[in-house]
Amino acid sequence: MIIINKTDLAGAMTRAQETYLLSGPVETFHGHTFRHLEPGQTPDLSYQHTLVSPKAVVFPPSDPLLTFSGNDWTGPDLAGLPPQAAVGIRPYDAKALHLLKYNFDTPEYKDPFFLSRFENLTLVGLAENQPDPANFSTSCGTGPFDETGLDMLLVDLGDALAGKILTDKGEAFARAAGLVPIPAEKKTAVASTIAELKTRAEKSMTSPREFGSLDPVSTLDLYEQADWEALAFGCINCNTCTFVCPTCWCFDIQDEARGQKGVRLKLWDSCMSALYSAHASGHNPRQQGWQRFRNRFMHKLKYFADKYGAGPMCVGCGRCIRLCPAGIDIRTIHQALSRLEAVT
Repeated sequence: MIIINKTDLAGAMTRAQETYLLSGPVETFHGHTFRHLEPGQTPDLSYQHTLVSPKAVVFPPSDPLLTFSGNDWTGPDLAGLPPQAAVGIRPYDAKALHLLKYNFDTPEYKDPFFLSRFENLTLVGLAENQPDPANFSTSCGTGPFDETGLDMLLVDLGDALAGKILTDKGEAFARAAGLVPIPAEKKTAVASTIAELKTRAEKSMTSPREFGSLDPVSTLDLYEQADWEALAFGCINCNTCTFVCPTCWCFDIQDEARGQKGVRLKLWDSCMSALYSAHASGHNPRQQGWQRFRNRFMHKLKYFADKYGAGPMCVGCGRCIRLCPAGIDIRTIHQALSRLEAVT
């Protein structure tokens, strides 16, 4: 375990930037966001949450796949990417990156763009001492102090940060940043303080609703239930939930070209968009808004869980709850679906 005074954090990040491309929370006009840090820039670890999740560190919203000129094309040098470190990522967002990996690392297909960044990434988490009211991560198998999927977990002790090193990657980051081990005589007291903060944070969360598997109802029965239009009432298909979600992975591929020269881009997209599923023939299997609503929640709560056996495709960050203009709450949808019975 290491400890660092907050006044020494900027120096530690400067040292780390000699080895790593750093990302971290930064305050902007619209609130905090998670982005690459400029040389000498220090992550703002006083934040509570970011509006958009940090998934962009491995799945950028606009990702150049190749540039072309006539029949010639050139791809990025993925093998030459520098080591990255996401500093101050919340535990639930770290888990979300691991859920994303299920889609980009399958036996049939491995996305070299996602995987090269993921394997090159060190996750330095920051425990959430005061969880946001919409945070229900403990119902999704993670929590404000969850260590799963992290390489190091930092805990805010007031004037200092204590850090628990969890993997070899975390150890390497600590060496690069010049972080020093906590003195032996202080270990017990710091561990006790961290345990108290963890208990207090988890007790403050008010969303203990069950958020597990929907196994009792088959996929087809759930899909054909008559309640979907009623559940989707109020949804305006604005796409906000999908773009702020840390586990959504819909994307589109487009060419931007002038003459024979251009760039091929992988761009974030949304299954809530009317055009997302439109076929070139003009047919759209999810033409109605409620059909796209059904697809989103079937994917989050049923398809993903059935396919990968890794629980719901949700980490309980609460961003979609906070930002939905129609007040739609994924916990309420899950609760309603849990009560449905087989129709056959």
